Amino acid sequence: MKIAIAGATGQLGQLVIDALLERGADPAQLIAIGRSAQKLEPLAGKGLQTRVADYNVEASLVTALEGVDKLLLISGSEVGQRAVQHENVITAAQRVNVKLIAYTSIANALTGNMKLAQEHIATEHVLAASGIDYVLLRNGWYTENYTDQLLGYLNSGVVLGAAGDGKISAATRADYAEAAAAVLLSESDEAGKIYELGGDKPFTLSQLAGAVGAAAGQDVAYQDMDPQQLVAIYTESGVPEFFADILVDTDLRVREGALEVSSGDLAKLIGRAPTSLGKAIKDALAR
Repeated sequence: MKIAIAGATGQLGQLVIDALLERGADPAQLIAIGRSAQKLEPLAGKGLQTRVADYNVEASLVTALEGVDKLLLISGSEVGQRAVQHENVITAAQRVNVKLIAYTSIANALTGNMKLAQEHIATEHVLAASGIDYVLLRNGWYTENYTDQLLGYLNSGVVLGAAGDGKISAATRADYAEAAAAVLLSESDEAGKIYELGGDKPFTLSQLAGAVGAAAGQDVAYQDMDPQQLVAIYTESGVPEFFADILVDTDLRVREGALEVSSGDLAKLIGRAPTSLGKAIKDALAR
């Protein structure tokens, strides 16, 4: 059974490979697919097959997916181009008879009304029409979306947002990677399943600020912003305007519950409670 990971050199992809190996997967049965031969070298050193392919080049994907039984399609990082890129991967998978595709979508994709979800929804529709068996891993927000900003929070003493008291069921990349590995190695029929994935203890941005402050031993407060002012702050700090708009839109949808997940699917798949916000913050501060 050959399992391929498309997007293997990214942060999530590398963690998925680690999780697969920790769960006893035979590295000789794993295929790491990425754009850079150089970045794939460390994965070859772990005993994996490596294949170079680009989501933008269907021909390269056909070659890379030859002989693959199960494919983890990790969503691309280029917002605005992902729907076409993902369709290229799915079309290539059709051509070489891949049996199952697991796709990393977004939590509450069809109901959250997030601009960020649009390309994920488009990809889900392509999968549904492809004739290939598929499973949806609808990942919630990454805790790292916040812990990567700890220095800024601590220097300013403020967490900015427009999410009000909306709750976010975030989990770490490693948690989501473990879930993906569990699905890929499952001996049960995963075709058609939809996993809504997120942490067990949702938090507000005010609670995030409090947790950051408590871990660092200083005051950090949440400041709820006017959406247009927040877009301006992001763009002034160098974020492209279209992406700043998506970030603020996500906050506004959070107010309506777009990133709150209550399924318990993540804990069931990984066999433990997802990493708590407090632990994730402490681990980040210790690095």
